[in-house]
Amino acid sequence: MSRAGDALSDLRRRLAGGTPSAAIDAEILLAHVLGCSRTALATRPEQALTRRQLRALAALAERRLAGEPIAYLTGRREFWSLDLEVTREVLVPRPETELLVELALEGLRGIASPELLDLGTGSGAIALAIASERPDASVTAVDMSVAALAVAAKNAVRLGIGNVRFLRGSWYKPLEARRFHAIVANPPYVAEHDPVLMTLAYEPREALAAGPGGLDALAVICAGAKLHLYDRGALIVEHGAAQGPAVRALCTGGGLSRVKTHRDLAGLERATQGTLGQ
Repeated sequence: MSRAGDALSDLRRRLAGGTPSAAIDAEILLAHVLGCSRTALATRPEQALTRRQLRALAALAERRLAGEPIAYLTGRREFWSLDLEVTREVLVPRPETELLVELALEGLRGIASPELLDLGTGSGAIALAIASERPDASVTAVDMSVAALAVAAKNAVRLGIGNVRFLRGSWYKPLEARRFHAIVANPPYVAEHDPVLMTLAYEPREALAAGPGGLDALAVICAGAKLHLYDRGALIVEHGAAQGPAVRALCTGGGLSRVKTHRDLAGLERATQGTLGQ
């Protein structure tokens, strides 16, 4: 009979060398199979695993060793302290994307009942994080993918966040002439032939790659922002660490001022912000 403590040790050894986060991954997968939290694992090392649980754990380990993101294996990812459902129809939310939430909330400070737009919402991570912090805000989240919008809407319902409206369409197309106090976007920004895409093979390519230089989506978003921002409203976009100069040029060319790039916790240029008007 296999017990939880032994199963955890075996799983850590099995994943070691196959994933850089073997210890954490082992805890997450075992907790998922047992239906408990990672913290609770420490209190139940003697819990016996059924044969079915052991088979499930072995199958998950094989998928992890094949490179599948841990979030797809469990169907969950934490972002901004929100427990989000994720599927292979959406990108796995990254910690560095929380920078967009921080910048947007800072920009909306002092604005009563602000209106915010999230372009390419995916799982709804950014939109729901901001909406949870600003229940007085009216948040609109746009995505081209019907499957992604279904995931985002389900997250909103499960989290009890009711101030987000979801629209299907390509970037600004479903919005007509609507304007917002802030626009945020984490669009695809990887060059279409970049080898890094091979390491992201499980995630939706259309949410990752954007033309030869990875700037196609960013160019559309920066060019259209002036038509959908209130005066002094801000556009905030995530981009690759080497794309700061190009994105700053796109923002300036799109008629935005006070353009500035912000660094993430790793010190990399990660998000660029521009303002409509002075």
